[in-house]
This record gives sequence, structure tokens and C-alpha cells, in this order.
Amino acid sequence: MSGRRFRQLRGIRSLQNLTVRQREWLGCTLMALFGGLLRFIRLGTPHAIVFDETYYVKDSWAMLQTGEPRNWPKTLSPGNIPIDQAFAQGNVNQWLNSAEYVVHPPVGKWCIALGLKLFGGAENPFAWRAATALAGTIAILLLCRVALRLFRNLPIAMMAGFLMSIDGLGIVMSRTSLLDNFLMIFALAAFLCLLGHRDWARARLRASWRVDWRIEKIHYRVRTAIPWLTEEMDEDSKALYTDTTGPFIAWSWWRTWAAIFLGLATGTKWSGAYLFAAFALISVIWDAWERHKVGYGGWFKAGIFKDGIPAALVMIPIWAGTYLASWTGWFRHDDSYMHGWAASHPGQGLTWLPEGLRSLVEYHREMWRFHTTLDAAHPYMSSPLTWPLQTRPTSFYWQKLTDHPGLCAISPDSPCVVAVTSLGNPLIWWLGSICIVLGIGLCLRADRSDWRLWATMAGLIGGWLPWYQYLNRTTFTFYSIIILPWMVLGICYMANWARHNISRTLYRQMMWTTLIIIGLTSLFFYPLWTAMPVPYWFWRIHMWLPSWI
Repeated sequence: MSGRRFRQLRGIRSLQNLTVRQREWLGCTLMALFGGLLRFIRLGTPHAIVFDETYYVKDSWAMLQTGEPRNWPKTLSPGNIPIDQAFAQGNVNQWLNSAEYVVHPPVGKWCIALGLKLFGGAENPFAWRAATALAGTIAILLLCRVALRLFRNLPIAMMAGFLMSIDGLGIVMSRTSLLDNFLMIFALAAFLCLLGHRDWARARLRASWRVDWRIEKIHYRVRTAIPWLTEEMDEDSKALYTDTTGPFIAWSWWRTWAAIFLGLATGTKWSGAYLFAAFALISVIWDAWERHKVGYGGWFKAGIFKDGIPAALVMIPIWAGTYLASWTGWFRHDDSYMHGWAASHPGQGLTWLPEGLRSLVEYHREMWRFHTTLDAAHPYMSSPLTWPLQTRPTSFYWQKLTDHPGLCAISPDSPCVVAVTSLGNPLIWWLGSICIVLGIGLCLRADRSDWRLWATMAGLIGGWLPWYQYLNRTTFTFYSIIILPWMVLGICYMANWARHNISRTLYRQMMWTTLIIIGLTSLFFYPLWTAMPVPYWFWRIHMWLPSWI
């Protein structure tokens, strides 16, 4: 046997010697590393402020240097150079002394600031985007773990990670310094914790049921053998009977961490509050339903009084406290925006609060008015109704070049362009939409509830449906990054159904064919997601729909 063949066999045996848990972590980690390569390679390109990076990169840098966001001039003299252009050229310390009015909480910007601190400062575009790229990479690992808890199948978990890795919206949002990637990863981490709580609560309920059942069986045998004992049982001995509602499962460290992560999500964007409400409600429903499945009586009432209310009493203060703690920098700096509002407006606002909190509440009112009245027209605005279909992607960057670098060299007679288009892989999003509808149909046809369907729908319920009340607001398709993991889980849900309901050969053929076609589609679009120079005609053939232009 050749040395190479021997090493191959030894490697296979080494993998076979791994435990199931080790294989799962190895597979998920490798998939995250693959997705990380797609996100980190050429991360500093383009060397320019891209779309809303104009707010978040400069704000984060000012926060890192002064503790709070600062206003920036629109242009710099001499030459009236636009501030974004000057910033990209390395002139990064031109903030003004006045505090800036920002309309999002600070957690996401502090994450960007951490990337700036660790990866070279504001002069390095790689550092601008390092934190979002890392968040997008970790999200792949988290999604693999979520899929494992849902479907208990490593290939399906790997498929979830693969689809997340190669989706265009996931790639673009990981390569652009915006807030939404942090909102997504905090929500995904919280959801994984709630799945962990469900597994913990389910095991606790089943263990308790076995103990209670054995006690009941012993009592029955004693009463049958010694009838007179029944008459002499007092209230204390009757308390030994089975607790018909089951043990207390409203609190666990899983649920505590979920509340913390959701507090960080809300501290990134206020839409995290909707995710907190949806996830917490679904988690409590799972608790009550597990009581019912195990066999405890009074499960609905217990779900309200033994699960729901105590869970709220634990999670809401932790969530709110985490959110409030994210404003620590605002409290510490006297020149923060509206920090002195209460002192200059005595008798106004919530007068029963301390001055600092009263000023913060008024600041939040200002932010609320901004978010609920924002209706300015924008060429790339998109209705939330269309997000799952990706019908109107946002063009983050588009530039025509005078020379012909990169792929433009293959067509020297064509104009050369560079683009960053926040368009998801259309096949992933379209297939995900179809699979979610099919999953709902299967459950309705079977006339039974499937808790995994609720898990698949959770991100849509908390991250997409609330936007229906803001259909007149200026919104963009890239906001839909928050629902990307759950669109992928929709595909995994139907794949898991197929795994149990069709032949093994057909299932494998179907999965491999689908993944290969989706992978080739991502390869086709990758230059438009990562600012690779391409001929104009090459860019044009990617515009499958007129609304993509």
C-alpha cells in the first residue's frame, strides 16, 4: 500500500473515532470557515465609504476616540473635498465638537468600533468591516447549531451552513459596515439559547414525569394491599401524589442568556424588541406544549401561570436592563446629544424620573418620531412585502472604471464597472419562500402542530411581520438580512420532511442537484457582491429582473 493511500485511510479512521458531538462541531466549524473566506477575502475592497457606511463607520470611529458620536463637516477645505472621500483617503480625525443626533442605539456601532480598534484603525477599510465580517461568519456556525437542535441531522445542519455561507445578502452585509448583521447574529444567538432551554425543559419534564409516575404506582399498590391506610392518610401524605402540572421550568440560564442577547439586539436596532416578544412567546408556548405531550394535566393554565408569567418576570428585566446598559456611554458624557434636556426643561417630560433618565426618554421620543415619520423617497426603497422575493435589491456601490483590471481584461472593448449589490441568491430566497408555504400546508393537511415549524417561522414572525405596520415608511431590502437564517431553515424543514418521506436515493439526488445549482448561481453572482471589476455586459446579464437595476 502506498504511503499516500495509508495516510488517507488513517485520516478516515481518525474521523470515525470521533464522537458524534465532535463530528458535529467539526462539520459546523469547517462550514463557518468556508463562509468566512468568502467574507474576509478582499474585505478592504472597495476602498471607499459604501452606502450607509457614511453614518456608522465615522460614528464608530468618533465613539472610539471621544466616547460618543460627533457631527462631521460635509466637506473639507481646501478643495471642498467630500468628507467621505477625505475619510477614505485617511483624513479620519475631522469630527466636530458637537454631539451628533443618531437614530439607532449604540451597540452595533460599538461592535464596529471594536473592529476598528483591533484591525488597524480608521485608515484601513478592512478594519471598517472586520466586525461585520466576523459576525457573519459566526452566524453560520450558530445556524448550523440551530439546525442540529431542530432536525438532529448533521448533513442538514451542514446544508444550512452552506446556504448561509453562499447567500449574496449574507455576503454583502458581512462585507459592509452596517448595523443589520449584528441585529441578525444577536437574534440568532438568542434563538439558539431558547432551543437549548426547550431541550433542557423537555428533559426536566420527562424526568419528573417518570418520578411522579413511580410514586403514583407505589401509592396505588400500598392502598390496594392495605385498604385501611387510605382512610388514615392526612393532607401531608396526600401531597405525595403527582403534581399534575409538572415542575417549574420558567427559568434557566439558557433563557437568561437569550434575554441578554435580545437586549443587545434591541440595543442595535429597535426592531429587536419585536424579536424579543415573538421569541419569548414561542418559547413559552413550547414549554406548555411539552407539559401536554409528556402527560401533565392543566397544561394550558400552567403555561400561563407557571411558565409565561414567571418567564416574563425574569426575561423582561434582563432584556430591558441590557438595553439600558448599552447607553452607559451616553450617561457618562455630559455633552451627549440631549444629555442636558431635563435640566433645561424643568417640569417637562416624565418628571418622576431622575434627570438623566428623563433626558434619555425624551431623546427616545425624538428617535421614535424619526422612525415613524420617515417617508422620504429613495430610488432603492423597497416594500417589506417584497423582501422574501428580493425584487428590489439595494445598490450599495457602482463605479465605472477607466482601465480594465480583473475580469474586465477578458473584454477590453466593453466598459468596466465595479458593483456591490445587496441581492440575495435568488434561488435560495425563492426556494425558501416556497418551502415555508409548503411547510405550513403540510402541517395544516396533517391537522397537527409541529414545533419545528414554529421555529422555522420564528424569525419571520419577529423580524418581518412587524414591518407590515410601516408599509409607508422608507425601507430597504437589505433589512431582510434578519430573516435570512429562517429562510434557510424553511428549506431545511422541507429537506427534513423529504428525508423521512421519499427514498434515500431520490432524496440524495434531489439534495445534491439543488445544492449544486444554488452553488453555481452564487458563483455567478459573487463578483457583483464583492466589488470585482467586470465588463458592463457581464454586470448586465445578472440583472434578471428590470427592478434589479
